[in-house]
Amino acid sequence: MKANIHPQYFDNATVICSCGNKFTTGSTVELIHIELCSKCHPFYTGEQRFVDSASRIQKFQQKQQTATQKPYVSKKAKLAKKQQKSNSAPKTLREMLLEVSK
Repeated sequence: MKANIHPQYFDNATVICSCGNKFTTGSTVELIHIELCSKCHPFYTGEQRFVDSASRIQKFQQKQQTATQKPYVSKKAKLAKKQQKSNSAPKTLREMLLEVSK
């Protein structure tokens, strides 16, 4: 085996979870920070918990909330509103002159 090519190995490397759990193991890194461990992982605890580091769930819930707040307007209603606007559009100069000449 070649000398000086292997990283230093720590027998008592400390692993710290975001839930606060700490334990020791062997590793080439002396201090390891993790997000999930066997104490807080839903598979091992049996409780349902969403692990969402990119806040995707919150974004989805906000989209759902805004979708329920806006009233649904059918295509027919939109078309009727558009036609109503076009009927009440300002008259052209030619139309105004024709009305005056009558």
